[in-house]
Amino acid sequence: MKRILFVCTGNTCRSSMAEALLRHSLLNSGLAGEYFVSSAGTGAYPGMPASHNAIQALGELGIDLKQHSSSIIDNYLIDDAHLILTMTASHKNYLLQLRPDAVSKTYTLAEYCESEGKADIDDPFGWDIDVYINCRDKIRIYIDALIEKLKEKGER
Repeated sequence: MKRILFVCTGNTCRSSMAEALLRHSLLNSGLAGEYFVSSAGTGAYPGMPASHNAIQALGELGIDLKQHSSSIIDNYLIDDAHLILTMTASHKNYLLQLRPDAVSKTYTLAEYCESEGKADIDDPFGWDIDVYINCRDKIRIYIDALIEKLKEKGER
């Protein structure tokens, strides 16, 4: 089973939403049994729940994020992942400074999905629900592209 790891800062907003959105999309695409999806943060406090607004933003799509518990990035998670997708270029740079050997499997989400334009997914932490919904919707676009890329490449 291939392992995909999403990374942001606190693992309570962006990467947790990306994890849940990809799991949901994998179920709907018939690829669920082929991938294990997780998330972590570069500066996370382990065991924190997803932010209230992240839970609400995904709840509007029928996706439950209430059981999420944050994790901090560590060598085990890096070694275990087949693909690491960060929310920003600075997250990617942080990981590659920590583990230059992970360069072949570490990308920003936008970069991996071959998006043009701004690659960073801005942090909604501390903002209102509308900012979280915009963040969720931006991540969803990348998740849809990611699903198509996984199907195209036959990365099964």
